[in-house]
Amino acid sequence: MPKMKSHKSAVKRFHGTGTGKLMHRHSKRHHSMVKKSPQCLRRLYAESVLDPGKAKAVGRQLPYGANF
Repeated sequence: MPKMKSHKSAVKRFHGTGTGKLMHRHSKRHHSMVKKSPQCLRRLYAESVLDPGKAKAVGRQLPYGANF
């Protein structure tokens, strides 16, 4: 049986934790930063855990896990 291929854009956008959760970066960080409040910008710095429903769909794109 041939090996399954990972979806390469998903590999670049998501990574797994040691406990198996998928992490992602926040959007809205590329332009129009001046009008965003400092509190909003601080929230956007950190990565966050992917929702369980979306994690299932992304997990299909990463058949061997997200840690590369």
